[in-house]
Amino acid sequence: MKTLVWIVSGLAAFVFVSTGLPKVTASAAELTTMYEGIPVVLLKIAGVAEVLGGLGLIIPAATRILPILTPVAAGGLVLTMLGAIITNIAIGEYTPILISLPYLVAAAAILWARSTRYAIASRKKTAAQPPAS
Repeated sequence: MKTLVWIVSGLAAFVFVSTGLPKVTASAAELTTMYEGIPVVLLKIAGVAEVLGGLGLIIPAATRILPILTPVAAGGLVLTMLGAIITNIAIGEYTPILISLPYLVAAAAILWARSTRYAIASRKKTAAQPPAS
């Protein structure tokens, strides 16, 4: 099960970073053309949240430095996907919801796994060694 959590985390991280980066780097005109009806500011915020959340799914757990940030990142991605679904409902675009739902489920599963028995422990601090005489 630990391996499955890592695989899902890696795939989700890749997907969130790869979908968030274009929103962060694209011009306002490009975003307006690609996402009609959604304010550019909202798209930029979503893009930053997706990139940071995607990185947060892997880096803290892999380095074991502040691994509590992994479920925090997953929770943020759950909120981001809920926001995407609500936004799509508000503008009357229902097809993108089918894309957002698997991402929502993956982020929620990672949140659950990294908050319960599959949590990653912090790196143990080692006592300073006395200098050799």
